[in-house]
Amino acid sequence: MILGIDEVGRGAWAGPLVVGAVVLGCDIDGLTDSKALSKKRREQLYDQIIAGAAGAATGWVSAREIDDIGLAAALRLASRRAVREIQKQHTSFHEIIIDGTVNFLHETPLGEFAATMKKADLLVPAVSAASIVAKVQRDRYMAAQADVYRDHKFSAHVGYGTAAHRAAIARHGVTPLHRLSIAPLRRYADSSAVAPTDEPAQKPPRPTTRTIGDASESAAAAELLRRGHEIVERNWRTKQCEIDIISKKAGAYYFCEVKHRRSDQSGDGLAAITPKKLQQMRRAAALYTHFNNLEDCDLHLLAIATAGETPVVGEVVVVGG
Repeated sequence: MILGIDEVGRGAWAGPLVVGAVVLGCDIDGLTDSKALSKKRREQLYDQIIAGAAGAATGWVSAREIDDIGLAAALRLASRRAVREIQKQHTSFHEIIIDGTVNFLHETPLGEFAATMKKADLLVPAVSAASIVAKVQRDRYMAAQADVYRDHKFSAHVGYGTAAHRAAIARHGVTPLHRLSIAPLRRYADSSAVAPTDEPAQKPPRPTTRTIGDASESAAAAELLRRGHEIVERNWRTKQCEIDIISKKAGAYYFCEVKHRRSDQSGDGLAAITPKKLQQMRRAAALYTHFNNLEDCDLHLLAIATAGETPVVGEVVVVGG
């Protein structure tokens, strides 16, 4: 079988570079280059790929890593990470086809088995599927980041250099998601993240507990998306209990408690997962599964720790055995 590889986000100004890797092993109608599909159709095909493919995975390289090692090295790193995830699934393949003209697996043990092909995302179903998986996961991640960095509206342009994105940078500066090594943003690398403006400076509103909590949960949801989860619910609650995030991956449901600290020096947020809190999480998960007829599903409890004024995920831990 063929392992198809394609990347998404190479030309973006912000956000991660994502490489998709798929071994199909099944027939799925309508596969083509992800950019030629509507968002609705991509999502439909994505669900079919995840459910039916012999193996599907992504490799991610952050904006910070791209700035540190350069885009060419980032493409190689993301490809290796994606293939490593496929290998963890014990999925067999006899050939690798990479979209484009550069063998990103060169100088790796699999490099000799990889071939490059122009427009492979149009011609080879496994590569088309890889393109779709990478595109959907990256778009979902950027949409979640839009809740954290509201002024930049990442869900609209997913990090690419559109006119609206350029205007947002000019007005609000750059974020930790921006790639400061690319030419249009290089001037921000050694300066304040806030861009100059002709308008009088205004003191930003003080973040409230609620806004920090929302941003923390958005950062946690984005991390789950990056790990291949589907977000099923956020802030599900009854009179007796609530769950911050409910996600799904490979048929299993995950019930997530997000704990935030303003700084790393404030202590570990996961320390707040006491035996009493764990009992509450189990009760909430039991109620949710009962209401939604999920008693026979594989269930897990997760604790996600975030820290900082702009919340960043520190740890994601399965709790409760």
